[in-house]
Amino acid sequence: MARKVEPRLMQESEIPAFVDAIIETGCDICACGDDLYTIGDADLSDENYEIAAPQLQAINQKFGDRDFLRREIVAYLRSLRRYLDSSEIDHWSQNVSSQ
Repeated sequence: MARKVEPRLMQESEIPAFVDAIIETGCDICACGDDLYTIGDADLSDENYEIAAPQLQAINQKFGDRDFLRREIVAYLRSLRRYLDSSEIDHWSQNVSSQ
């Protein structure tokens, strides 16, 4: 009988490395509110998406399941000012300029 392999669970200490890895693919990542974050792979050109897709897949395999850390990832992104909370802000980078 085959053993069921448990998926790897990302550790909270890996959040900064996870966020850096996503950014290095060229995808944007930011928090939306207090409990959601988004990875902007849809914003890439088709050519850049073809490059980023295998990198994103490798990141998913390396870091594993992280859904249970969603609030912690959001808190980290907010600490970097990578968040959207208002319809008046078009991009998270506008938070940086409003310091």
